[in-house]
Amino acid sequence: MAFSRHSRRALLIGASILPAAMALHGAALAQTTDDSVGEIVVTASRIDRAGFQAPTPTVRVSDADLAVGARPNIAAALNDLPQFRATTSAQTTGTNTGAGNAPLDLRGLGISRTLVLIDGRRFSGENDLNVVPSVLVKGVDVVTGGASAAWGSGAVAGVANIMIDRNFTGGKLGVEGGISSFDDAEQVRVEGAWGTGFADGRGHFVIGGEFLNNEGVVPKNSRPNIGRWATVPNGDGRYKLAPDVGFSNAAYGGLIMSGVLKGKAFNPDGSLRDFDYGTVSGTNSIGGEGPSNDDLSPLVTPQRRYATMASVTYDLTDSVKLTAELRHSRMWNDYIWFGDHNRGNLTIKADNAFLPTAVRTALANAGETQFTMGRFNSDLSYSTIDFERVATQGTIALDGSFGDGWRWSAYYSHGENENNIDTPGFLLTQNYANAVDSVISPTTGQAVCRVALTNPTSNCVPINLFGEGAPSAEAIAYVTGTPSMRETSKIDVGGFSLRGEPFELPAGPVSIAVGAEARKESVDRSVGALDTAKAFTSFSFSAMSGSFTVKEAFAEVLAPVVRDVPVFNKLEINAAARISDYDTTGSIWSWKLGATNEFFPGFRGRITQSRDIRSANLTELFTTSTTGYNTIVDPVTNSSVYVLTNGGGNQALEPETAKTFTAGFVYSPPQLPGFNVSVDYYNIDIDDVITTIGAQDIVTRCAAGNQDMCSRITRDGANTITRIVSTYVNLSNYKTDGVDVEMSYSMDASRVHSSLDGRLRLRTVGTWVNNLTTNDGVSEIDYVRSQGYSFGLGVPEFRVVSSLDYSGPVFGANLRARYISPGNYNNTVDLVNGHIKAYTYVDLGVRAKLPEVGGYNVELYANATNLFDKEPPIGSLYSPYYDVIGRYVTLGARMRF
Repeated sequence: MAFSRHSRRALLIGASILPAAMALHGAALAQTTDDSVGEIVVTASRIDRAGFQAPTPTVRVSDADLAVGARPNIAAALNDLPQFRATTSAQTTGTNTGAGNAPLDLRGLGISRTLVLIDGRRFSGENDLNVVPSVLVKGVDVVTGGASAAWGSGAVAGVANIMIDRNFTGGKLGVEGGISSFDDAEQVRVEGAWGTGFADGRGHFVIGGEFLNNEGVVPKNSRPNIGRWATVPNGDGRYKLAPDVGFSNAAYGGLIMSGVLKGKAFNPDGSLRDFDYGTVSGTNSIGGEGPSNDDLSPLVTPQRRYATMASVTYDLTDSVKLTAELRHSRMWNDYIWFGDHNRGNLTIKADNAFLPTAVRTALANAGETQFTMGRFNSDLSYSTIDFERVATQGTIALDGSFGDGWRWSAYYSHGENENNIDTPGFLLTQNYANAVDSVISPTTGQAVCRVALTNPTSNCVPINLFGEGAPSAEAIAYVTGTPSMRETSKIDVGGFSLRGEPFELPAGPVSIAVGAEARKESVDRSVGALDTAKAFTSFSFSAMSGSFTVKEAFAEVLAPVVRDVPVFNKLEINAAARISDYDTTGSIWSWKLGATNEFFPGFRGRITQSRDIRSANLTELFTTSTTGYNTIVDPVTNSSVYVLTNGGGNQALEPETAKTFTAGFVYSPPQLPGFNVSVDYYNIDIDDVITTIGAQDIVTRCAAGNQDMCSRITRDGANTITRIVSTYVNLSNYKTDGVDVEMSYSMDASRVHSSLDGRLRLRTVGTWVNNLTTNDGVSEIDYVRSQGYSFGLGVPEFRVVSSLDYSGPVFGANLRARYISPGNYNNTVDLVNGHIKAYTYVDLGVRAKLPEVGGYNVELYANATNLFDKEPPIGSLYSPYYDVIGRYVTLGARMRF
């Protein structure tokens, strides 16, 4: 394989950085198995032979590794690994209708291309790891290559398999509190688990759960580098990130946008003042008094959640084991969301009942009968979001053996995930229009809606908009309503597999795995009557209903080819194939071919080539309409605008197909016990990519000549973008390639100093990304180094995470460094100040065991992430990589009994 000069140079730079760094807490170098236990799980494969090492690279993360940094969930802990791209940062959660979700995204290829499993089985919750109680998790296997042949659709980027400790015995309790250096984001977390054997050891019962309450960070502008930043024209054809950006076409209390009083804003008492525009740039103002949603909306959404799980295993016979599991979780909260504002589009007539006399007189003197107004409606229609997500799943499984070492497994699982949302405070289009158009009644002398003059039965309540706080409670109730939805998605999945070693070759036994699976997924969403009637001006939910079924069969074989000869000490070939038959798109094949070989003692090479597939999920197929707003840079008008963005599903989507290649080695020199190093190259090439294209990318691709993208953009008479439609589509191509490097060294602490007991562990993991591009058939965009803009696909060129851990009989400590290479805010926009320097975050954790009292073991611990309180890059709202919270300190205690 040929590397370009740039690629070779980057590899050399990476190789020079990695040995100097201290190593990562969390990743094992290769797939490992424990021959001493009866249950063997090799996540990269269906083969479960003891000692088997799969050719697909796999990172193993232990429960102790997951605890480093006291992250709020498993996903946040895994997102510290450079192979992952956080959907949002490790601590922020966004403020959309999916706020608080905790998904995984390998390689930055999208959360739908990372398949997440619990003990090898799919679960309800749509890749949301909040539904899994981490107190029962004994580790996570992360397969960093294509695994569709082994596990099915969705494993294009890889698989994360969460392993549950079903044999836990005794009890454990934990309590933890955390707070940021800004005295916010207060968090309390409580967890507990208990396990015991029964029936003379034939059965085992485990139950555990956790509760978390985080107060969040409100508002966004509580962080100076985050809130009120926007991309605006620089005046020379380029753009800049500017601070203190607000609306230039709206004001608290109202801003007159036309006529003789243009530029005047209403004070709370209805009098006028000159509006301080600052510097106007399109619909934005820099400086001045322009309002912004960032003044009110949260940076980190407050959330409460609990997750519980109970598991029973029982040996029905000496060769058949029953496993039954029930999992239940709930996340909920109610917080301020975003405002339904009038951005210079509100018409006020001169005979309006509430219009101050001075304004009415000025209009009459100028011969004007109306004016337009912009209003920031924080006192009128600033919505809150009341959400609840409930996931419940039950699983029953049988595992057995027969004959000469044959193993079989069968399971069935049913899961349901509820997503219920109410968002009170959005404007009702017709009611608002009626209420705004008010007059003085000629009969009563009171303010009434004009419509009431001709319709005495009207229940219209006139509204006063002139001055902050002017609208009455009765008027607010009349002009606003509550978009709402009730959604239930279901999964039914079952399967059977058979594994064994049917015969031997001269180099060893041949292992096979065969099986079949079937799955049905469905979604049913109902919405409120007002949503159905499209009664709201700017936001509403849409009903959704649909389902798909898939039937699959798979086979895998492991064949030893050569053994115990020079250079080929242990050469094995691993092949797998799967046929997936969808009732929506028909049948599609996936396959894998790989090999491993021990070239000399301790040095093992591995290589794979696979064809991976992904069929569209429920959201991509059946979503009818979504609503959001984004600030967009428009190269046509050289301006930035705040634009309505609509999305939706597409039932005509074709499945994705991906070609995945990996090659690498693992070296554990016998002469240096405890040292391991691995290097793996990956190359993923996806065709017919199912995706939504970001609003900014749609505009950029349109400007580059893609007429299909242009058809998704609506402009008004002034050529200003007013709406962008971003439904799911099959994009032409998606490519990424790079190199993962991992190193670790573990030794007795006494080798450093004779007085030290315990162990020292150094570990590093790093990822270099050579390429991450999308191609829509007209233009190609490279997202490497595009790492500040959260709504794009960007990844840094280098990420390295290193740690040094000491574990003694009483005291322990962990020092971790997280390095992010320099890059740009957004590669798709020509920014004069878009460069981001290299960042290194330092985390520190300490722990101490108290003397045992009454048979109880208690450990106290403290963690500080972002120890030196490093500020994030400017404008990095919801960034996937940068810490926007500041130093975060957690204190806690754990007890075992």
